[in-house]
Amino acid sequence: MLNVSPIHRPYETLPGLNDPTIPALAPLPTGESADTAQIVQRFGEDMLAAGLNNGQQVVYVDAGRLVELARFLKSEPALAYEALIDVTAVDRLKLPIPRTGEGSERYHGVYQFRSYKHKKHLMVVCPAPGEDEPSLPTLTTVYEGANWPEREVMDLMGLTFTGHPDPRRILMPERWTYHPLRKDMPVGGEEVPFSMTFDDPEFETLGKQILPSESAPPTLPPGMSMENMVLNMGPHHPSTHGVLRLVVELDGESVVNVDPDIGYLHSGFEKTGENKRYKDFVYYTDRMDYLSAMNNNYGYVLAVEQMLGLEIPERAQVIRVIMSELQRLASHLFWLATHSLDLAGAGLSTMMYATRERERILDLFEMVCGARLTTSYIRIGGVWRDLPPAFLENVNDFVKIMPGKLDEYERMLGTGPLWRERLEGIGKVSRATAIDMGLTGPMLRGSGVDWDLRRDMPYGGYENYDFKVPVSNAGDGYGRYHVRMEEMRQSIRIIEQAMANLPDGLFKTDERKVSLPPRAELDISMEALIHHFKLVTEGFRVPPGMVYHGIEASKGELGFFIYSDGSAVPYRLHVRGPSFNNLYAISHMSRGHMLADIVANIGTLDIVLGEVDR
Repeated sequence: MLNVSPIHRPYETLPGLNDPTIPALAPLPTGESADTAQIVQRFGEDMLAAGLNNGQQVVYVDAGRLVELARFLKSEPALAYEALIDVTAVDRLKLPIPRTGEGSERYHGVYQFRSYKHKKHLMVVCPAPGEDEPSLPTLTTVYEGANWPEREVMDLMGLTFTGHPDPRRILMPERWTYHPLRKDMPVGGEEVPFSMTFDDPEFETLGKQILPSESAPPTLPPGMSMENMVLNMGPHHPSTHGVLRLVVELDGESVVNVDPDIGYLHSGFEKTGENKRYKDFVYYTDRMDYLSAMNNNYGYVLAVEQMLGLEIPERAQVIRVIMSELQRLASHLFWLATHSLDLAGAGLSTMMYATRERERILDLFEMVCGARLTTSYIRIGGVWRDLPPAFLENVNDFVKIMPGKLDEYERMLGTGPLWRERLEGIGKVSRATAIDMGLTGPMLRGSGVDWDLRRDMPYGGYENYDFKVPVSNAGDGYGRYHVRMEEMRQSIRIIEQAMANLPDGLFKTDERKVSLPPRAELDISMEALIHHFKLVTEGFRVPPGMVYHGIEASKGELGFFIYSDGSAVPYRLHVRGPSFNNLYAISHMSRGHMLADIVANIGTLDIVLGEVDR
């Protein structure tokens, strides 16, 4: 038994606060689509359920047919689900499931598949047999991109994937005893005591390490040989862009293999999110990719709103698009600043100029919400507050000068030989490899895949904007540089259209289930005062179900998977961070190149470790 603070506390279980219908299982999918019908026809009774849930295609499959289903999804031309976008799992320990018989599996694997050809998405749920040692077959034999997500599930949830080529822990220390995302693991080992005397027993564990992990020297990653030189790069190295450790195997100065060691910044956002009300987790999303707070807010609230079936006012939607594209610009400017500093002779000048323009965007963020980095501005139901009058004028001034600034950057970098020599032919990823690895964003478009969620699976009103999706067939660092530069120009184009067509109206929904009453009502209406109090203290409930929603963030697809048990707190909240999935490609990109090219490849990946480690 773990010596930890109790999960259930008396003040959280008062009579009257408990709804006997909570927790509830997510309902099975109903109806059908053309794809789910074809899958059921092919696999028959091994499809445990199939249909639609929250407007998304969902199928449940027996574990014995999972790999066969994956091959069928990938190879069948009428389906053509070329990419496995994400893998996660749900621990159903706290849900009302039968303890024996069919449907009693504690763990469910959850897979997100994407068809670029048909612009479709499919969620596959697979019950994992084995109560004490649950396992599922690995999909790395079908999709290479399953490697890291499956390792994450093994590490944090304790499922094993039979046949996995590298079943090491990926975020927690190798000898860590427990799997933190299991439902029988507490949020933390230490609770902050509330007492008037230090004689209180709660103080016994204050400041102590409750969940011990023995420190051990690192081992040589699999596949590496001590006959070559093995070096540590990071985790404290300026060109790793954060606490990333790379174990590099060298033959002379040629790279033989690279093994990323991550988890130094692991903050437990998912565990925290499963213990915070839906409305309160918005503030935590800022701190994952801390260079893209607005996009983080946006992706999360869209997932919750889809489960609630909320209609968002048109003005709020346009404001969100403006903020999302400004955030994309700010993120890409910081990428350009640091990338050029790593590689080019003009790097210091470009870094200063790009940072200058990014500061203007942060000034705009400060104008609307008082914060520059962790904004928490986009909220469930709309945005926190309306745009101040000065904001519109300042955005118009910014978008007028920004295209000329981008031209200046390209003249500084692109016309010199050093920039091209450091990027052309370096870090090449073919189109097929990019899809198979599950890469997204500029990494995918830089390898010739014409895909952008804003255009191909539009959300938040993006279908109303005219913009181009830049694509490069080069597949190298220079191609990805061009993609991001053109993306900034297209973001400016979107912002100009949004500003020209900004409608009047509400900046957040007037649906009282999620929005606080107007301040003026609190002085004259007891009902409004009570509603305000209950919404702040208890939050709002989300109907039982599950959903995956992805957006085109600056670094790729940022996705949120939410499983609701009907309460005001997510039962399962999983974040698909593009930095995490894209970083898997670093070894493939670096083999055969020089040691210095690893620096170029880290920059062209454009990772933020807060999003990698989450």
